[in-house]
Amino acid sequence: MNSFVSQLRGAVVSTVVLAAVTCGAYPLIVTGISRAAFKDKADGSLIRDKSGQVIGSSLLGQNFTGDKYFHPRPSAAGANGYDATSSSGTNLGPTSQKLADQIKERVAAYRTTNGLPADQAVPADAVTASGSGLDPHISPANADLQATRVAKARNLPVEKVRELIQAHTDSPDLGILGDPGVHVLKLNLALDELSR
Repeated sequence: MNSFVSQLRGAVVSTVVLAAVTCGAYPLIVTGISRAAFKDKADGSLIRDKSGQVIGSSLLGQNFTGDKYFHPRPSAAGANGYDATSSSGTNLGPTSQKLADQIKERVAAYRTTNGLPADQAVPADAVTASGSGLDPHISPANADLQATRVAKARNLPVEKVRELIQAHTDSPDLGILGDPGVHVLKLNLALDELSR
C-alpha cells in the first residue's frame, strides 16, 4: 500500500509540476520574448488609424466595395467571405463546372465594374479566391486595371493613384520567393488619407 501511495504522490507531483511549466511558465516566457523582440508581429500585425483604433491586420484581407476603393480578390472564407474564423478556399478543382461558372460571372462583373472592354484580359487573382480566402494582396496587374476607376471616383489624377500602388507593393520574400503583391488595406487607407 505504501508503494502505491508513493507512486501516486509522485505521479500527482509530476503532473502538477509539468502543468505549471508547460501551461504557465513556458507560454509566459515565450510570449514575453516575442513581445519584446517582435512586438508588432506578436500582437497580430495590427493596423491602427490615427486615433489608435484597430482597423485590421496586415495579414488578413478585408472586403472593400464601392468605386473609390481597390477591391481585394474574392474570398471563400465563411458564408459572406473574409471571415477570419472560417479561413478556407473553395476546394473546387480545375474540372469543376461550378468554378468555371463563378469565374465567368466574376470576369464579366470585373470588366463592368472597372469599365474595361469585353476582350480585356483579367488577372487570375481578380476572379479566383486564395487558398485561405483572406489574402491581403492583389497582383500589380489587378491594381493597375482598377486604378482608373478609383482615380475617377476620388477625382484624382490616375498617375497619383499609380504612385500609391507602387508605394504599397510588397516585394517577393527574400527578393525571390513569390510574386510582388499590392497590399489592399494599406493602399485604401493611403487613399483615404490623401482625400482628407
